[in-house]
Amino acid sequence: MGGVRLEDALARAEADAESVLKAAAAVTAMAKRLRAAAHTGNLRDLRPTMGAVDQAIAVLHQEFAKTGEHWEAWEGDEEAYFARGAFTRELLETAARLNVRLYEQDDRLYSYPSLIRVLPAERAVLIDKTRERRLRPTVLVTHLRDLQRKPPRFRPEVFLEALYAAYDALVAGRGKDGKELLGRHGGGREGPVVRLLDVYGLLTLLPGQSREYSRQEFARDIYLLDQSGVTTTRRGHHVRFPASTGTRAAGSTVRVVTQGGREKVYYGISFAPAG
Repeated sequence: MGGVRLEDALARAEADAESVLKAAAAVTAMAKRLRAAAHTGNLRDLRPTMGAVDQAIAVLHQEFAKTGEHWEAWEGDEEAYFARGAFTRELLETAARLNVRLYEQDDRLYSYPSLIRVLPAERAVLIDKTRERRLRPTVLVTHLRDLQRKPPRFRPEVFLEALYAAYDALVAGRGKDGKELLGRHGGGREGPVVRLLDVYGLLTLLPGQSREYSRQEFARDIYLLDQSGVTTTRRGHHVRFPASTGTRAAGSTVRVVTQGGREKVYYGISFAPAG
């Protein structure tokens, strides 16, 4: 491939395909003239038109062969292109050029509110739960821009209830001695702080659940809930996301790239009892 970008390789393939279409149109036009000569019995034109059809077909074969050669020259390094991260870099560069917010963290791309994972073996990307096979960078980035303009399908009330159910189960599992009411924030009673990673572990307890609902998706949903303004469960419990010295400990937090491109770190969750 010699450093040729996917966008450029596809642009050339598109131009080559246009040449093939023009050659195919010439074949069609000559074939129609041949049919007309046969239909009317125009013997004077019949043989020359056959020759013209043959020539047009030869040009079509040449144009198609050229298209294949050009693509094969790029495709020979296709595996390495994805393996070395060149596709991700090209997406980020394209997004910057088109003024679309796209950020990278760990093995995910963040295009608020969507999470994107590149699937090299499948020649696809996973946008949240949807496989997308349109990989031309300008096309994919434009699609992400369109998704950004739509309201998130995230339902904060439902997610908050799920968090509270998991939180309540974890606190109950600590036993009576473990219920350390903090009571130091704004003078109100609060439940104990539970690590968000423990909540995530409970939500994905069943086999395969962590693949279906990744840690990055969980962090994104925490951020979306935090930004939504929805803070109270149906029974009146108020959620908080307190920080901790644990936010400095590797592996104890969940991290997300915000809508503005900054990293936000979450450590724990607590609920203030109703009343």
